Amino acid sequence: MAAAVRNGVPGIIGECGGNTSCATCHVYVGEDFMPLVGPPGDLEDDMLDLAVSDRRPTSRLSCQISVTEALDGLVVETPKEQP
Repeated sequence: MAAAVRNGVPGIIGECGGNTSCATCHVYVGEDFMPLVGPPGDLEDDMLDLAVSDRRPTSRLSCQISVTEALDGLVVETPKEQP
């Protein structure tokens, strides 16, 4: 999320600075990468339930994705609107 905000990626706002409290960094992770990214944690899951209007099985908050070499080539899609 921080790299996306620094580089002006459209659709990634990150109002809370990565503290899992705003959901303005909501993304849809490519299905092939979901096993590597893993499911959302409890707090993230709650935030997605409360703040995201178009939640999908591949929804994650980008601030909670740890970028590793295993995610090389990761593709995410941003929703049409952030909360």
